[in-house]
Amino acid sequence: MSKIGISPTRRLTESAIFIAIALVLDFVSRVIPGMPQGGSVTLASLVPLLIISYRHGFKWGILSALVFGILKAILSNNFAWVPVQNFQSFALVALLDYIVAFGVLGLADLFRKPFGSRKYIGYAFSCVAVMFLRFLCHFVSGIIIWGVFAPEGVPNWLHSLLYNGAYMLPETIIATVVLVILARMGKFEEI
Repeated sequence: MSKIGISPTRRLTESAIFIAIALVLDFVSRVIPGMPQGGSVTLASLVPLLIISYRHGFKWGILSALVFGILKAILSNNFAWVPVQNFQSFALVALLDYIVAFGVLGLADLFRKPFGSRKYIGYAFSCVAVMFLRFLCHFVSGIIIWGVFAPEGVPNWLHSLLYNGAYMLPETIIATVVLVILARMGKFEEI
């Protein structure tokens, strides 16, 4: 069955289930305790969002990842850490650390397509690519908003690079390995 032949009800149901799985994995499978101002390493909690993109295309993937980002923002307590308590700071954190940062995960299908029949390489590359885009969102946010937490004498950009890299690199490696293993097992073949 092609992606075009999927009923809207099935697409919506699958996406809701995968978003729920991603949220549950995010909260219960933290490999290490969360970072002080947000960020954590999980057992591939974002893989379900990537699978939505592969199964239903990047537009639906972006929409689903945006829903995940909004729900994660609502359920997290990271807004209490925002150093400057004004609307602009909260809006930037919501946008950069949640909405855009997770929304870019929906682009996974676009990064996979150029690899055609070399699908495992495509899955690995697309996972690394979208996780890098997510890292860039957190990196920029770390410079603009979270830089006040940088130790004295450490530039904001370096603090943001090290802080966000400390959890994003292991998160990317874990997600890529799990994604490729699931793909090799045929657990989410394209529809």
